Amino acid sequence: MAVPDVTAVTVTAGTPLSSRRRKVVKRILRNPLAIAGLVVLLIAVVVAVFAPWLAPHEPTDTHLNEAFGPPGTPGYLLGTDDLGRDVLARIMFGLRASLHVGLLAVATSLVVGVPLGLMAGYFRAVDALISRFTDLVLAFPFLILAVGLAAIRGASLGNAAIAIGIAQIPGVIRIVRSETLRLKSLDFVAAAIVEGAGDLWVLGRHILPNAASVVIVQATVAIPAAILGEAVLSFLGLGIQPPAPSLGTMLSDAQQFATRAPWAAVMPGLAIMLLVLAFNIVGDSLRDALDPKASRR
Repeated sequence: MAVPDVTAVTVTAGTPLSSRRRKVVKRILRNPLAIAGLVVLLIAVVVAVFAPWLAPHEPTDTHLNEAFGPPGTPGYLLGTDDLGRDVLARIMFGLRASLHVGLLAVATSLVVGVPLGLMAGYFRAVDALISRFTDLVLAFPFLILAVGLAAIRGASLGNAAIAIGIAQIPGVIRIVRSETLRLKSLDFVAAAIVEGAGDLWVLGRHILPNAASVVIVQATVAIPAAILGEAVLSFLGLGIQPPAPSLGTMLSDAQQFATRAPWAAVMPGLAIMLLVLAFNIVGDSLRDALDPKASRR
């Protein structure tokens, strides 16, 4: 059973980093679904970043005489809502809020979860304590925990991102801990310890770089979960507060007149679906491309 481990170590330690990166990029580019997902994400990022310049109207401007305008109304490509606000402009700024919350939440979970996962997997003395904490937090469903934390901290974009990030920490800890335990048992880590390398050196120089692919894949999976979490919190009134645009608040407002102006609910719902689907596709493709078994094919 030692032979596969040695082979894995040779691939991990002996293959130049630039060569591995090129192989990963080639595998992703050969996947049509991955390319489609990347295109959708690129468009979403460009729209979010340049929303103040691309939006045809201000997202909070009301035009009561043009309320409930259907898609295709002159000057309003996707129609208007009950207050005459441009649905397209609000979706553009809503994408900005969703990506902001998603990235901030995942950054929070990684900053806290990765060090704790490394410690739990490497140091047996703290493993039990960190694992019990993780099990305790995982006993609460993700959204319920996020809703509870957001309710305690107050409704705002920053608090929603922090609440979602805290709720995602246990998942990061478990994944990094599992990968650390696997890497710790391999020969190149044992060789570094025999040569006198300290614990921090082993963690920072050998284990963390080799666990980076797992962390990256986890981040791409956690971002869409955070985006959905933000939409739910905003829908419940615990996220971004009106009149600031959010895809979740757009859905919440549109439910009152869904039969009269269905486009006001369908359009932000489609935006959420496409964004989350694109992230999931890219995450799955990245996971397959970074698979060590794929590197030997």
